[in-house]
Amino acid sequence: MTLDSAQFGKVALLLGGQAAERDISLKSGAAVGAALRRAGVDVQDIDPGPDVLEVLRDGAFDRAFIILHGRGGEDGQIQGALECIGMPYTGSGVLGSAIGMDKYRTKLLWAGAGVPTADFVLLHGEADLGAAERLGFPLMIKPSQEGSSIGMAKAESPVALAETWRAAAKYDRIVLAERWLPGAEYTCAILGGEALPLIRLETPNSFYDYEAKYFSDTTSYHCPCGLPAARESELQALCLRAFDAVGASGWGRVDFMLDAVGEPMLLEVNTVPGMTDHSLVPMAAKAAGIDFDTLCLRILETTLPERAR
Repeated sequence: MTLDSAQFGKVALLLGGQAAERDISLKSGAAVGAALRRAGVDVQDIDPGPDVLEVLRDGAFDRAFIILHGRGGEDGQIQGALECIGMPYTGSGVLGSAIGMDKYRTKLLWAGAGVPTADFVLLHGEADLGAAERLGFPLMIKPSQEGSSIGMAKAESPVALAETWRAAAKYDRIVLAERWLPGAEYTCAILGGEALPLIRLETPNSFYDYEAKYFSDTTSYHCPCGLPAARESELQALCLRAFDAVGASGWGRVDFMLDAVGEPMLLEVNTVPGMTDHSLVPMAAKAAGIDFDTLCLRILETTLPERAR
């Protein structure tokens, strides 16, 4: 299909929002908006408030490009609202968005589907910290429904476990304690049902945290990832299966790590990944021969009837 900008009509670029990832969403939105305008798309930035549906109706928009990260934009809420007014939108539908945003339920679903994921304990309160300790230190502590590594921390002792749990609980009542994975970290970008080249991540930080993701110049991105081609293909297929298992569609990203013996352990699904100058999906697309402007058009193209989920 020819990527003709006129076929998209008037596009609402939904960015910002009120989640903890607002600042990153604004950066992603600025990059996507500039790309779409360079391509000749009639696009208008919308920072959604309580009246977002009225704004979209009154503006006579034909479709929405969702670049809202985190709660309210990546968890099925805005997707459900857009379904109610019959407006096509980019990315996963209500179900895939809601499950993908919830790390706890994603891990439950993967476990049931035979997709490998690290052992974990759900922390409802201090009474559960003992069960987490039995997983063995170090542990990764993470809020279930935050992205961009917000609220995540490494715990190497019982004292640190209690501290990191309390910090994570400020973001979400559901907190996970996950077995620490010592191997390399990878990400698999997915576009239109195809897996893009894997990226291997390296950071001098204790893990790939918020600062390493968006601001550090010491984070290294390896694409090609250094794995044999056959092994990379196997891992791409696993990521596609994991993406499909949660009901995700359109575009997104699946993150995983290798354990001590080199076996993959899936971490999470991102249904509205970052699109900043430090983001991973644009890097993988570039390695596949897709420039940033074309990537944005390819994502927007998934809203057309012939490409609908």
